Amino acid sequence: MTETKKTKNNKYSLREPGFYNIWRRICIFLITGVGYQIFFRLIYRLEIHGKENIPKDANYIVAANHLSNLDPPLMAGIMPRGVAYMSKKELFNNFFLRWWLDWMGAFAVDREKLGVSTIKTVKSLKSTGWVLGIFPQGTRQEPGEISNVNKGFASLAKITNCGILPIGITGTNEKHRMPFSGKIVVNIGKVIPSTDNPDEMVDKWGKAVAELTGFTYKPHE
Repeated sequence: MTETKKTKNNKYSLREPGFYNIWRRICIFLITGVGYQIFFRLIYRLEIHGKENIPKDANYIVAANHLSNLDPPLMAGIMPRGVAYMSKKELFNNFFLRWWLDWMGAFAVDREKLGVSTIKTVKSLKSTGWVLGIFPQGTRQEPGEISNVNKGFASLAKITNCGILPIGITGTNEKHRMPFSGKIVVNIGKVIPSTDNPDEMVDKWGKAVAELTGFTYKPHE
């Protein structure tokens, strides 16, 4: 990899605390907290359960199952704090998508390994009042199973001493256009405390989200 590419990747993976400013928070609120929420409630009859389980502080990681591209704005609009999502670095190669992700507070990650810049960004989030948002399955999955879970999110929870907030999403994989023709249900579980055992946290998250969605949890062999 050339020095230019290294610098470019680092630019979008290492976010300083000042990056998570009031202007991005306002942008996210208007787009996801107002615009998308109107869409979700009008088309999908959005139901949210368990909001009382969301901690009052920022010492947690939002971790949900992943069914469609609607999941990130859905979660960003529900959470009371700004949610900084980890996005695969390849997405930042597209100018318009990079602009969109920048304003949404996302940062680039290598899905094959946790880089130093990723860890620094996640650690700095605690000082901004934002929380980390991640889909442990890595990419969109078919409904019915909680599988292919990457344990990187549990390692980040251990490193930052943050609990994991399990969230189960159903219905976003179904495409609807007519008012009230679809239904999305979001179930928010109780925080999974951080421990020194990432495998244990992964297992607890998988079982929690399976219960929240009604799906089947299939751990790695």
